Amino acid sequence: MSLTTRRVTLALLATTAASWGRAQPPALRIGFQKGSLNLALLKSYGLLEQRLAGTQVSWAEFPAGPQLLEALALGSVDFGATGDAPPVFAQAAGKDVVYVGAEPAKPDSSALLVKPDAPLKTLAALKGKRIALQKGSSAHFLTVQALRRAGLAWTDIQPIYLAPAEARAAIERGSVDAWAVWDPYFAAAEISGELRPLATSRGLSSNNTFYLASAALSRQPALVQTLFKALTDTDARAQADRRDAVQRYADFATLPLATVYRMVERRGPAPVGPLTGALIQEQQQVADAFAELGLIPRPIRVLDAVPAPFRKA
Repeated sequence: MSLTTRRVTLALLATTAASWGRAQPPALRIGFQKGSLNLALLKSYGLLEQRLAGTQVSWAEFPAGPQLLEALALGSVDFGATGDAPPVFAQAAGKDVVYVGAEPAKPDSSALLVKPDAPLKTLAALKGKRIALQKGSSAHFLTVQALRRAGLAWTDIQPIYLAPAEARAAIERGSVDAWAVWDPYFAAAEISGELRPLATSRGLSSNNTFYLASAALSRQPALVQTLFKALTDTDARAQADRRDAVQRYADFATLPLATVYRMVERRGPAPVGPLTGALIQEQQQVADAFAELGLIPRPIRVLDAVPAPFRKA
């Protein structure tokens, strides 16, 4: 590298670092999933672009939380939301994980699904069965909890690790016996009548949603608060005009209105804020459950990934 090239490179790096030192970066990359209702509506309403004028906001969709966190770890996105399990798997794998916020629990928004005519009637009937799920997702933890409730061991079932679209196809053709998944996939299957819930997450998992950030963004708590305020205002707008919100989300997700209404019915108000001590402890229980089963390479301490500015006093 020539001296001139080296100077240019250092200047660019310094400019980037300086931009993150200000409250408003030149670019902000947000990752979201099909089930990220708040983020999808935030994108549709354009509130973030209005409040961060001069910032180039870009959006990237992912099939599930593990893929989103992989992008966050690689530096491809700065901010995103996942369920409970993805951050646990990422932290256990030694990746940089920074929790910055959370939404209220949604205990009715995921389920274990089977075909309507399947002989399975109880969780105990899952013994020996093939269950499709996204590895390292909230559906993974739901499956762990369902087996615990039934008195079954993880080795009593055959997990088939598939992303939601592939899992839906697998259960339709009979390659698996059950499918653990979240909304809107749960709502879509339920509304269509093609699948029925063997059990929902209520009583098994809180189905928590966490917001995570890059290390650079986490050092800008004021900017994170701007994001949270925009998300909370997005939720308030959706609550005030549900019909408009449902139509916007249906257009984004290419889903029937009935499916989106069912998804929205299962959710209450979803303001976004810092993590409470109780929520951190609940997330630690998720991590401990995976560690006890040997499903993550090492035990972790969730609190290590929650910087002080993002803990609720």
